[in-house]
Amino acid sequence: MTSSRSIRLGLRANLAQFSLLVVVNAFVGAMIGLERTILPAIAEDEFHLAAHAAVLSFIVVFGVTKALTNYFAGRLSDRVGRKRVLVGGWVVALPVPFLLMWAPTWGWVLAANVLLGISQGLTWSTTVIMKIDLAGPARRGFAMGLNEFAGYGALAVSALATGYVAATYGLRPDPFYLGIGFAVVGLALSVLLVRETQGHAHHEAKHHATPVVAMSQREIFMRTSFTDRELSSISQAGLVNNLNDGMAWGLFPLFYAAADVSLERIGWLAAIYPAMQGLGQLITGRLSDRVGRKWLIASGMWVQAAGIVLIVMSSGVVGFATGSVLLGAGTAMVYPTLLAAIGDVAHPSWRASSVGVYRLWRDLGYAIGAVIAGITADALGIHAAIWVVAAVTFASGVVVAVRMHETLGRERRFGSMPPRGPGRHGD
Repeated sequence: MTSSRSIRLGLRANLAQFSLLVVVNAFVGAMIGLERTILPAIAEDEFHLAAHAAVLSFIVVFGVTKALTNYFAGRLSDRVGRKRVLVGGWVVALPVPFLLMWAPTWGWVLAANVLLGISQGLTWSTTVIMKIDLAGPARRGFAMGLNEFAGYGALAVSALATGYVAATYGLRPDPFYLGIGFAVVGLALSVLLVRETQGHAHHEAKHHATPVVAMSQREIFMRTSFTDRELSSISQAGLVNNLNDGMAWGLFPLFYAAADVSLERIGWLAAIYPAMQGLGQLITGRLSDRVGRKWLIASGMWVQAAGIVLIVMSSGVVGFATGSVLLGAGTAMVYPTLLAAIGDVAHPSWRASSVGVYRLWRDLGYAIGAVIAGITADALGIHAAIWVVAAVTFASGVVVAVRMHETLGRERRFGSMPPRGPGRHGD
């Protein structure tokens, strides 16, 4: 175990481990990309699910499971350490590609998504927490940008690859062979090379500008969800962000197919959004460290809404692609900034638990978005469902603009940004 005297915070001081965790999170994101292009098509073509709510049921199952796991992942990582939680998440992921490739009924697909949700909640949450531990306060936004770039960049590549494989060899089983490799490599890296980072969080807490204040899990939940203006604004924005992502995941492939777009091109369109999100976060994460969090979040929600509106008003690939670029750019403005803002507000002693609560609400957005989109699409059509999600996304940006205060560099009652002088907290 690393001595507290030898622990240093910052990207440069922890470059090897931080870079390794970026690679690990790329494999985490690639596991979601397995489903991004082809699972709605499998639901319709192989299992003959006609209702949109039924097709989107796999996203509901995934979202609820991942959301609940996120919450417990934060608590677990505080109790048993980050690495154990990360390794456990990869173990749970191992059966997923086999279930998806050989599922005899749709119920087996739902079971695979339960496991995928648990795995994603454990692995992605833990890589986020570990990077926050290592980075320290000075470049937290940039660190989150790198984390999300890796995850969503790999998601895009995986979605594109499965689309090509499916177009060439069929919907099953060939596209899911990729998932076996992702899970095995991710597990091996986590077991053999990743080191525990909890000591870095303890080190930061000792040198924090605000003393530790004991908080129960209930207090952390209520503070992050409702009572703190900043944390609750962050939580609702995260929920709505994934609400529109759940709609995009489930309805956009069907929307494109109804416009006579080929499966190969649907794969490209499914990849554009997370690719733009991943690349954009290399810029927006660092930008939030300089210009602040609040207005990047609010304007990012509005850019997302504009992208969704452009897609639903378009009838061809060019309009769909342009809207996907806007949707990805808006998400890039929001995603790492929300995580960095939590790091600004939450004290290191309860930060992992607060991240878990935020990610509980954020990933419930998948399920809520799939339910809203599915029910609305069945009642009023796909166009109406997409318009509803666009309106909710725009309203979320208004909530941030009106309710949230800027968090970057500002003293908080229970947490604050430590001084940025040279030494332990610098880069």
